[in-house]
Amino acid sequence: MKKLFIVLCLSSFLIGFSQQKDTTDFKRNELKGNTLFLILGNFEASYERILSKESGIGVAISKPFDKDQWNINYALTAYYRYYFGKKVAAGFFVERFSMINTGISHVSYRSDNNGNLIIIDKDRFTDFALGFGLGSKWVHKRGFTFEINAGIGRNLFSDESPEVVGRGGITLGYRF
Repeated sequence: MKKLFIVLCLSSFLIGFSQQKDTTDFKRNELKGNTLFLILGNFEASYERILSKESGIGVAISKPFDKDQWNINYALTAYYRYYFGKKVAAGFFVERFSMINTGISHVSYRSDNNGNLIIIDKDRFTDFALGFGLGSKWVHKRGFTFEINAGIGRNLFSDESPEVVGRGGITLGYRF
């Protein structure tokens, strides 16, 4: 009878064992627009998913308005950030990013009989870059965000593409 009682007690511990899940309730989604790039003639929007109090992943897409000023036609960037601030996903951060970018590296011109320039050839590229960045993010209690960041990366595959790519800006957004 003693053995049966011990077995029942041990099995009740195994069946009744549960862990209290520590859930923190915070807003996990963020939409942002790069205001610095917008002033310079390039539209960049991004979405970030907050994974924990210290980290987040995101994606950004960039498309210039003024193609003469920018040698990239578009860029799609995925990034991972680790935050060092006291608030949830805020404060100083380091970032690792990967970028698919396409654009025009060289344009050949010739002039016609009237002296007008005619485009003969465009050397286009598509490449993949890896890089890192630094920045800081401030979050208002109502969910508005302000961020300053800068980063540098290197294109890996195409000889036609620029060797170095930059990433950065001053962004405004909303966390929901």
